[in-house]
Amino acid sequence: MRYVFLIVILIFCALVATFAFQNLQSVTVVFVGLQLTAPIAILVALVYVLGMATGGGLFSFLRYSLHQATTPRARASAAPPAPRIIDHKP
Repeated sequence: MRYVFLIVILIFCALVATFAFQNLQSVTVVFVGLQLTAPIAILVALVYVLGMATGGGLFSFLRYSLHQATTPRARASAAPPAPRIIDHKP
């Protein structure tokens, strides 16, 4: 099974390398006055990494929110705690 995974990884790497070599022409992306000129493969990789970062952050936020919503909260006792009495007698 290890060799199957190795072959799948090698095929995936070969496809990514082929994509990068076939898309070396530069493109310009403009957003809110900012301009970036880079090869298509680099821009696709950049968008992929940004998507992973924002998607991972959103997923962890939703998981945390769901955990907080489903965890029972500890009830506060009705009576306040008794004050500590310090005896200073010798």
